[in-house]
Amino acid sequence: MPAFHPPLGCPVNSPTITGNLRDLLAREIKAAELLRALIVVGPMVAAYFIARETALLNLGLVAVSLLIPALRLQLPPKVVAWHYLAILVTFAALFLAAPVKPLFVVLTALAGFLAVAGTRHGEHFRTLGNWVFIPAVYLACEVREGVSPSEALRHAGVIIASSPIALALVCAIQIYDQRRRGDAAVTSFGPPADEWLLPALATAMAVFAAAALVEILDLAQGQWVMWSAASVVVGDLTASTGKLKQRAIGAFVGVPLGFLAGMALPASRVGYAVAVLAATLTLISFSRYVLGFGLRCFFIALAASFAGGASGIAEERIVNVLIGGTFGLIAVAVTDIVWQRMVRKDRLSG
Repeated sequence: MPAFHPPLGCPVNSPTITGNLRDLLAREIKAAELLRALIVVGPMVAAYFIARETALLNLGLVAVSLLIPALRLQLPPKVVAWHYLAILVTFAALFLAAPVKPLFVVLTALAGFLAVAGTRHGEHFRTLGNWVFIPAVYLACEVREGVSPSEALRHAGVIIASSPIALALVCAIQIYDQRRRGDAAVTSFGPPADEWLLPALATAMAVFAAAALVEILDLAQGQWVMWSAASVVVGDLTASTGKLKQRAIGAFVGVPLGFLAGMALPASRVGYAVAVLAATLTLISFSRYVLGFGLRCFFIALAASFAGGASGIAEERIVNVLIGGTFGLIAVAVTDIVWQRMVRKDRLSG
């Protein structure tokens, strides 16, 4: 019997292509985390459409900042509540200190130090500390950007007053997941980190320098400088350099693409809200950091475009990522050099 030859153009490989695409998406996208993030952030976007209150979009960052450690560390609701209080207290302290620039710089550096110093009691405290530092610093800067003090105070008040909704949604998800798994809520933050002081000091130094530069030069979107400075302090100089490279790639690719997409689309409140929602979801939805960060940069530039100001925001985003990351690398290098010298002196004196 002669062999069968499919007609030219017959998509014989389409099932394989579809299967490969499905496998790729399954590897890159954390579907379960994405669904849960939509549950906690989606209501904030819906409330924004109803109330036309921008502060409700910023509340989405609080919600996802509570959700990320809760899912990764399987935190019970009681610990989620303590995490929530830590975010609010840190945010309130930085927000109130913002008019006094030296005080704001010192408190921001202290927040960065504490975010890492918690690893002294368990290495997984770094995850919890990061997601106190990031939303507190971001919101403390964001709510004051380009508005009067009275409007900033009102904005902060709306976030704080509405924030129990975010807490309730995250706790509900944790209760559901724990009941579905049928396990007892046992909180463990892992073994204490042997070397916690050096990265904590490096983070404090990097954040101090970044915050000081932001305040001295009055940089717009300065929260990205401080966030980036703390983000790259992840270990030794090699690891920190690798983290900065990923952030730089994400910014250089994502921001221009977001800007170009925004140029092709008209300004829109709906588009702005969807882009902000998508940017928030990238914090939790992707397995590879560089992909998530690149898409986050894309959606931030796109959101700025929908709001009518993408060009300036896009440029600031790239510059701020690089400046903050450079401060982080310098801080890691300096603390390592000082530490090595101290070790050598101890050996010689011994």
